[in-house]
Amino acid sequence: MRIGTVHRATAETSIDVRVALDGSGNYAIATGIGFLDHMLEQLARHSLIDLDVKTVGDLHVDQHHSVEDTALAIGECVRQALGEKRGIVRYGEAHSPMDETLTRVALDISGRPFLVWKAEFSQKRLGEMDTEMFEHFFHSFAQTAGLTLHVETLYGSNNHHIAESAFKGLARALREAVEIDPRKADSIPSTKGVL
Repeated sequence: MRIGTVHRATAETSIDVRVALDGSGNYAIATGIGFLDHMLEQLARHSLIDLDVKTVGDLHVDQHHSVEDTALAIGECVRQALGEKRGIVRYGEAHSPMDETLTRVALDISGRPFLVWKAEFSQKRLGEMDTEMFEHFFHSFAQTAGLTLHVETLYGSNNHHIAESAFKGLARALREAVEIDPRKADSIPSTKGVL
């Protein structure tokens, strides 16, 4: 099994994360932010990546540090679990419908972090989570995982559906990209020979 574990401790947060890329979508998640927990549960379930997250953060200040550092830790775990990336499919994409909403997610496990984010929210919060933190989560995750990541909500009006379709789209694209390609399981999917 390809597994990554990270303990990240700062003056603002203490986070423990474990991922198993070859899992079955099991999860145990507690970030202190209910809506973020719900999104991370979707990420695990639909990617089939086992995900354990325990975040203790300075929520008395705001959610920024907890969301950002959780995303950084999860991304670092994914990068660690991928190792030298030998045999992976590398690319993944998904169209994720959720009722009236459709989101497209495409990614490349390139080692070149980049985020294109085209999703908008009409309200400032979902539950107790600030909607501006969704883009920041995806950006932070892409940075430490080493992903080129494009997220675009093609249409939709319900804010919950927009957020959830983005996370489910990420899950499905990630599931595809981290799979081992049986035709090239012994090689790194790059003409450079490294990713």
